[in-house]
Amino acid sequence: MRGGIRSEEPTGELFRNCAELNMDPATRGTSRVSSAFTSLFRTGGGSQHKYPSLGHDGEDSESQTQLLPGESTAEDLDEESQLQQQQRKRRGLLYQLVWGDPNKIFVKLIMFLLMVPLFSYLAAASLRVLSPNPSPCDSPELGYQCDPKTTHTLGQYSPFFSVPSDISPSVPEGCRLTFAQVLSRHGARFPTPGKAAAISAVLTKIKTSATWYAPDFEFIKDYNYVLGVDHLTAFGEQEMVNSGIKFYQRYASLIRDYTDPESLPFVRASGQERVIASAENFTTGFYSALLADKNPPPSSLPLPRQEMVIISESPTANNTMHHGLCRAFEDSTTGDAAQATFIAANFPPITARLNAQGFKGVTLSDTDVLSLMDLCPFDTVAYPPSSRTTSSSPLGGSKLSPFCSLFTAQDFTVYDYLQSLGKFYGYGPGNSLAATQGVGYVNELLARLTGSPVVDNTTTNATLDGNEDTFPLSRNRTVFADFSHDNDMMGILTALRIFEGVDGEKMMDNTTIPREYGETGDDPAGLKEREGVFKVGWAVPFAGRVYFEKMTCDGGGDGEILQSEEKQDKELVRILVNDRVVKLNGCEADELGRCRLDKFVESMEFARRGGDWDRCFV
Repeated sequence: MRGGIRSEEPTGELFRNCAELNMDPATRGTSRVSSAFTSLFRTGGGSQHKYPSLGHDGEDSESQTQLLPGESTAEDLDEESQLQQQQRKRRGLLYQLVWGDPNKIFVKLIMFLLMVPLFSYLAAASLRVLSPNPSPCDSPELGYQCDPKTTHTLGQYSPFFSVPSDISPSVPEGCRLTFAQVLSRHGARFPTPGKAAAISAVLTKIKTSATWYAPDFEFIKDYNYVLGVDHLTAFGEQEMVNSGIKFYQRYASLIRDYTDPESLPFVRASGQERVIASAENFTTGFYSALLADKNPPPSSLPLPRQEMVIISESPTANNTMHHGLCRAFEDSTTGDAAQATFIAANFPPITARLNAQGFKGVTLSDTDVLSLMDLCPFDTVAYPPSSRTTSSSPLGGSKLSPFCSLFTAQDFTVYDYLQSLGKFYGYGPGNSLAATQGVGYVNELLARLTGSPVVDNTTTNATLDGNEDTFPLSRNRTVFADFSHDNDMMGILTALRIFEGVDGEKMMDNTTIPREYGETGDDPAGLKEREGVFKVGWAVPFAGRVYFEKMTCDGGGDGEILQSEEKQDKELVRILVNDRVVKLNGCEADELGRCRLDKFVESMEFARRGGDWDRCFV
């Protein structure tokens, strides 16, 4: 690293087993794979693991059964008595003490009443964690589709939805996938501490000062703000389960042998809890889909147990999936400045309307109104999709938070554009150092695509990337899954030149929303890609994901790039952002958005030379 502090040694918890996850979701806001699910995993032969094998269901079945006090031995009983005695033994001590005594009818009744809700809860929890589609609103294939005019215009707080693509995301005819990697944002979460404090403050301000509420605002009087902070919500957990299911369904052809650890995804996660939990839930979905597809015989269970590399987010740690080392970038305020200018120009009419029509006795500021708008996404994603239903939804799915009804479709266009401005100028092309934050990850991607060592002097960790256990480059490894944050993914996408077609001066004006961004009431999910438009909800929503694919095609494949015989055996690279195929820049992409691998590597010249890392410490 040039001019900065380099932390080469792995710090904190480096490995976590993807199956060793038994936390109580009620206490942490995150769901872990159930103990029943962990029994499907084992330590793979020949692979490097840091943990001993987990116990399996039924492993205690060979333990000696103890006689209860006063029981006779088998030698003292006739054949029928021996059979009865053995049956009682199998029932266990608790069974005999409660259910085996006919005089304890009252105790039986109490036990029954206690066990019914317990089993109901466990069944419901299991279905929620492992169900591929617990709600018509949210599915592995299309993501969140209820109330799209609102839920798809919430900026980076939008739940994942499949973005329409001008180019088919299907694998082209005559082509075969040889590599797949996903870079994913964590699932829907509770507000950060700062945002939670702002939301709580404006609600307190309203409740203590308002002397009258309009009918649509009256619910605020009885609304208790009890959302958590930072962690995944139950909705976010399910988003990531769905993401894992979809990833398996799309790339099942690359899972050559599910009993071989090297055939399964190699998982890394940046070290914040919600990111780790997202990786774990993704893994749950992936393996549940694999088991449903393969239906392995009992003799092949448990499956190889997968480990996760967790990379520290400490201020001095080298982590390609978390910014923090580039001092000049960390000190920049371009995103905040752009948003402040836009709020001053566009929020006063919204604020004036709420002050005049919503309350009496309280005067809200523009930032107060922004906090109320933030409650629309955060209150909506705070609950499992199936727990808040309404017949008014066309799909019969989740009900929006009542805070969403306080604002119009035009208000949410303003809100969505505000969030896009913040990401574009803070962590994207509008910040001259944003791409540099992503070059380390791009160089890791190039290493995986080419099977060659990582060459980088920016944010990579040489200790991890130089070790086959923590950054495998074996040719047998073809499936990878990385988990990060929206801000970091913005830098990576910028370094990949994904946003080169966006005209910042025209399309990302600080005062006026460009007409091309979307007319009032437009549904972004129903709009085809608009040239030069940047929408942050299309790039890094909750549970947003980027797929990196490598494929080979025969001479009959689609695209001129395959017509020359000398190119038929060349590998092609393609990138999909939330199911939208993006046409790659600077590498002679064909009409299907793909580039030859060698041309793609050449097009990443900015990343390969280290970006502008020297500017970080001037």
